[in-house]
Amino acid sequence: MSNSDLVRLVEAFDRLAAASFEMGADWQAVHNICQAHEGEKPFDWGHALCHRIEGDDWNADYWYRRAGKSRSGSVGEEWEAMKAELSKPI
Repeated sequence: MSNSDLVRLVEAFDRLAAASFEMGADWQAVHNICQAHEGEKPFDWGHALCHRIEGDDWNADYWYRRAGKSRSGSVGEEWEAMKAELSKPI
């Protein structure tokens, strides 16, 4: 996993957050990045949040388990926590 891929994920999620986490092109961009890195915990966490936003709780819970994470707070609060963790220097 490269740091540039994490930066791309954070940037894509920031665009999705700016769009009030609405389904659409920004959501699809995040989902595509996460799918390309399936099995890597930070991206699996992002994948979980994508499906939470989508309202697909069963799928979201699957990805939370794969990431070793659980839901926390609102979608916006969880994104802020995720962003803080993903933005830490490697």
